[in-house]
Amino acid sequence: MKRHLTFCCVTLLLAACHSGQPTATDYAAYVNPFIGTGGHGHTFPGAVVPNSMIQPSPDTRIDGWDACSGYYYADTLVNGFSHTHLSGTGCADFGDFLLMPTTGEQQCDPQDYTRQNLPFASGFRHATETAEPGYYSVFLDRYGVKAELTATKRAALHRYTFPASDQAGFILDLDYSVQHQMNLDMQVEVISDTEIQGYKRSLYWAPSQQLSFYAKFSKPFTYSLLRDTLTDQKGDPQPRCKVLLQFATAEGEQVFAKMGVSAVDREGARKNLEAEIPGWDFDGTRRAARAAWNEYLSKIEVEPMEENDRTIFYTALYHTAISPNLFTDVDGRYWGMDRQAHQGDVTRPVYTIFSLWDTFRALHPLLSIIDPQRNNDYVRSLLLKAREGGILPMWPVAGNYTATMVGYHSVSLMTDAVTKGYADFDVNEAYRAAVRAAEYDTTGIACPKWMVDYLVPKAKYYKNTLGYVPCDKDNEAVAKALEYAYDDFCISLLAAAAGDTEGQRKYEEFAQAYRHYFDPSTRFMRGKDAKGQWRSPFSPTRSNHRNDDYCEGNAWQWTWFVPQDVEGLIELMGGKEGFTAKLDSLFTADSALEGEEVSADISGLIGQYAHGNEPSHHVTHLYNYAGQPWRTQELVDRVLKEQYRNEPDGLSGNEDCGQMSAWYILNSLGFYQVCPGKPVYSIGRPWLHKGVMHLPGGKTFTVEVQNNSKENKYIESMTLNGQPLEEPFFRHEDIAAGGTLVLRMTDRPQRPQ
Repeated sequence: MKRHLTFCCVTLLLAACHSGQPTATDYAAYVNPFIGTGGHGHTFPGAVVPNSMIQPSPDTRIDGWDACSGYYYADTLVNGFSHTHLSGTGCADFGDFLLMPTTGEQQCDPQDYTRQNLPFASGFRHATETAEPGYYSVFLDRYGVKAELTATKRAALHRYTFPASDQAGFILDLDYSVQHQMNLDMQVEVISDTEIQGYKRSLYWAPSQQLSFYAKFSKPFTYSLLRDTLTDQKGDPQPRCKVLLQFATAEGEQVFAKMGVSAVDREGARKNLEAEIPGWDFDGTRRAARAAWNEYLSKIEVEPMEENDRTIFYTALYHTAISPNLFTDVDGRYWGMDRQAHQGDVTRPVYTIFSLWDTFRALHPLLSIIDPQRNNDYVRSLLLKAREGGILPMWPVAGNYTATMVGYHSVSLMTDAVTKGYADFDVNEAYRAAVRAAEYDTTGIACPKWMVDYLVPKAKYYKNTLGYVPCDKDNEAVAKALEYAYDDFCISLLAAAAGDTEGQRKYEEFAQAYRHYFDPSTRFMRGKDAKGQWRSPFSPTRSNHRNDDYCEGNAWQWTWFVPQDVEGLIELMGGKEGFTAKLDSLFTADSALEGEEVSADISGLIGQYAHGNEPSHHVTHLYNYAGQPWRTQELVDRVLKEQYRNEPDGLSGNEDCGQMSAWYILNSLGFYQVCPGKPVYSIGRPWLHKGVMHLPGGKTFTVEVQNNSKENKYIESMTLNGQPLEEPFFRHEDIAAGGTLVLRMTDRPQRPQ
């Protein structure tokens, strides 16, 4: 893996020398797609282009939390190559249309629900595995076949180099999926001796996820169909559907396969394939994929302190463009939240896969700087889903509500765009949709009946009537209420933009609801029941995953989620001195956790600070608000140093569709937005010698770091466009206008005299 990355850089350098012309930087050479494929990062190494509809990638395991992306670095068997995957999530779905090349007799039995691998799985070795942006390759030891994958936005191209065999072929597996999803419908049609099309509808995280495919092969085949049933772990029959293709190959013969997908229908899949991969030019498609990645990765140029940091940085930037995923076909059609096909506009694409509970914190603030128009596309997609489905989604998957996580963070994206001045959508519509999401109204939502109470929990009723969410009336009451308070703050800003003064005052008041949960005797945010009594017994280190007063965390982590009013939280804790003392105790507390089922998401611990999960991501910057910026600097330094590595287990928690990586990018550049919706950035500890962000309109924002080293983690002085900064904050308009932030470093904390 590391050797391969080095080879790419050397090849580029030699090419530049031979041509006599300067070569544009190949940023893709710095990306290591294996980062996050081990530990609990849940990323995949397959061949994708930015924000694509299709994600061809190897699948090495079926079940378990670490199977969420289909691939786990510690595995030694590969089941095949499916075409849809989630990046860094804590829930699983997808793994559609698995393709596996074979030689010899094709073995599909015994297939059961107790094994991680299919009967036709092959051994593989990392020594013969390569991953880079837009390309993946591995040698399948069982079959003697070299597999190579590349992709466009809506189609995948496979190249397989076979040995000589009278029994070569492919297995196209429709019933396969990550974590054994329920297949509600599977249809397949062999159109000719080189073409197959089909359709699949499954139930899992997305309650009705449908996808069609059209596949074409470069070599004619004969085939047989396998249609029967298996018995799952519960004793229920589950359908099987596989197409077994056969042909003969000569030694070293290359056989190509290509597939287009569409959520609309098979015709859409065919059009997508024919428009994007009309021929069999694998190398040309691979070059185009790499060029697409270089265009995106070039949005930020960096000079790192060490070369290893360059790989971590550009891999993080790579991970910020895996999701959300394109959901519009080449002809503009897409599948709506109302379970209907719609004719859309290809110039205003629709997207899916919004991990909003995670990504509102750093991914979308990052994009507000380097790609604000794409953020507008995302907001328009969310508003479209609200029109079609009845309410803004919390975590939409492939035209489905999932009701996953808490809060209604679509409003954060909309508000941040408005307050930063780049909103390209109807602000009045956004305000109306935001209010609808904040109300307790369970009517008119296009989702299964069982899901309504999760999309619109009774907690919204209580927070709007009682003013707080009683812990004996709803699960995860404290987490829900704190996030509602933040989201309602965002709605107050949308109300102001829409000219609704009364609504602005109403939601400003709701934004203060966090105060109900602060227990001055323990100085933690704590559950309060309908009688106004604190939850007892109480322990701030206790966690019972998704079944307590918090969400994927405990009182230590959730006490700090008041990004909309840090000053108010400081006041509750007795002023700056009491606040910083409590913050200090967060980072020095014993990391031990207790509970019946401690949340596995509480990871990356420094004391009780949990960088591996999102509720903690703003906390290191809170010292800036209390007049101790040196503590922010040394803690950001520690997180950057300890929790991001150029290794498969180089992430301290789920990557979460770009959030974990976006935190790294912004903090490497020296700043972070504590409260999306407030266009203010908090300065931390830069991890680079220099960073240049390329902005719309040809402008740049540059961070220059003087006297920088791994030891010099404290800021001695700050200037913005030549003017000294007295406080460790600056505004989004300072970035958007273009300019230079100069940070001079030292090895000593700069405390007030």
